[in-house]
Amino acid sequence: MTTAPDPHTPPDPHTPPAPTDTAATASPAPSPETSPALSPAVSSRCLTVVADQTPDSPAPAGCNSSSPVPDAPGEASRPRKAASKAGADLRGEVLLTLAQLRLATPRQLKALLLPHQQDTDHVRRALRNLLGESPALVGRTHRAQQSYWYCTPAGLAEAAASGELAPTTGRTTGKRIAASKTGLREHGLALVDTVIAFHQAGLADHADWQVEVPHPTPAGNLLPDAVALLADGSSAFVEIDRTMSYARLLAKLERYDAYRNAPPSGRGNAARPPRSHWQETYAGPSLERPFPPLLFVFAPASRRAAPDTREATFHERARPNWRITVATTTLHRLTHDGADRPVWRVVGHGEGRRALTALPKPQ
Repeated sequence: MTTAPDPHTPPDPHTPPAPTDTAATASPAPSPETSPALSPAVSSRCLTVVADQTPDSPAPAGCNSSSPVPDAPGEASRPRKAASKAGADLRGEVLLTLAQLRLATPRQLKALLLPHQQDTDHVRRALRNLLGESPALVGRTHRAQQSYWYCTPAGLAEAAASGELAPTTGRTTGKRIAASKTGLREHGLALVDTVIAFHQAGLADHADWQVEVPHPTPAGNLLPDAVALLADGSSAFVEIDRTMSYARLLAKLERYDAYRNAPPSGRGNAARPPRSHWQETYAGPSLERPFPPLLFVFAPASRRAAPDTREATFHERARPNWRITVATTTLHRLTHDGADRPVWRVVGHGEGRRALTALPKPQ
C-alpha cells in the first residue's frame, strides 16, 4: 500500500520529480547482472521476446539507466543466464501490461511488476528493448520530463498472439491517449493508479482488468472505464471521474440501470431459460452472483473542484437505485488508505464508509 506524506495535502499522483535523463555507459569490466524478482502474480504470465542487454552493453542515448544493484544488501548476483531469462520474462510482462491498460509510466509498471525494487532501472531496460525491436513493440511520449509508454500495433499483435490476454474486440494502442492534451492521459494514468491500489491490496490482480469493453443495452453500448475481476470471483465496474459534469455522471448511472434491466437475449433451452448479457457474463452458472457494484473514483484535475467536493456533490444529486450498488471514493483515499480499507461511500447509505467486501448487495 502506498502512503502519502500528509493526508491533508495529497500530492498529484501524476507529477513525479523531474528525472535526469542520461545514457548508461559501458563498464570497464563486465559483471553478472542481478535478476529482478518478479511479483508472484507475474510468474504465471510470461511472454518471451528478445534476449536482454548484457550489463556491459551501452543503452541508447536519452534513456534513464544505471547499473543494477542487488535487491538487498549482501544478496549474491545470479548467473547471467538466469538474469537473461528473468529479463525476458519481465519484458513479456511489461508488454502484456501495456496492451491491457493502454499506457503507463515506468513508475507504475514497477509498482505492478517489481514492487520490491527500489528503482525503475529494470523496467526501463525492458522498455528500451521492446522499443528497439523491429518493428518496435512499444512507443513513448514525453511530457513535462516524464515518459508515457504504450503498445504499438505490432506490440498488440505480439501480446494477443501469446494467448495471455482476455479475448476482446477493438483493442487499441494507447498512443492517442499518451499524446493527448485534453486530459485523456491523466484519466488513463488515474485508472492505472486505481489498478495498482487494488493489486497491492490483494483485491484484484492487475492482469484481471479489462478496459472499455462494450456492454450492449437497448440504447447502445455501455462502455465502462474498466471491469475488474475480483479475487473472490465476482466483478466490479470501475469509473474514473476527473472533469465530467454531474449531469453526465447521473446519465451514466441511467446507462448502467438500462444494462441491468436489458431483456434476455437468445432462446435458452429446456434446461436453462434465456439470460440477459449481465447474467451470462457476471452472474455465474447458477445466477448466484448479484449485479456487479459500480465504483466511482474521483481523481484531481486542474480548474475543477477538489475530488472530495465532487464526491460529496455527486451523493447529494444521485438518487438511490436499489437494483445497483453504487459506491464512491477519491483517488487519494484509495492510494493512501488502501482499496481494501473502509474508503467506499455508498449512495443512499449516509456518509459512512465501508470496505469493498462490506458493500450492500443490490436487491
